[in-house]
Amino acid sequence: MIEFHIAVCVRGCYFQRGSAKQGARMGDLSDRREARRFVMTLPVRVLGHGASSPELRANTRDVSYRGLYFLTEARFEDGSEIDFILTLPQQMISAGDVNIRCHGKVVRIEPTDNGKMGIAAKIERYEFVPVRAPAA
Repeated sequence: MIEFHIAVCVRGCYFQRGSAKQGARMGDLSDRREARRFVMTLPVRVLGHGASSPELRANTRDVSYRGLYFLTEARFEDGSEIDFILTLPQQMISAGDVNIRCHGKVVRIEPTDNGKMGIAAKIERYEFVPVRAPAA
């Protein structure tokens, strides 16, 4: 059996592949030269900058603790700042949906075969935000 562990600390969120052995612990996280990517389709809301900018909804293709990649029909500029909210669904987190608000920078833009643009963004900072309870 393969398990994945997620550690959240002040410097970032780290993913580590572990084993099912009882008492397995997070290893030494000091080697952060590479960020392992996880193929995950997670909902992401890209927040507009200004009242006239609409919020964009998309899904990730892959995620790491340093960034994400998503597909969109919207246009972005390489190097531009980006604010977005990732939602970790209840299936991943037993306590319910978790929203993570992130600020980052677009580091790569790629055209795709289906007419959409692939956007790679680096996460520069993030915070956990409460999910609003549904109206009764």
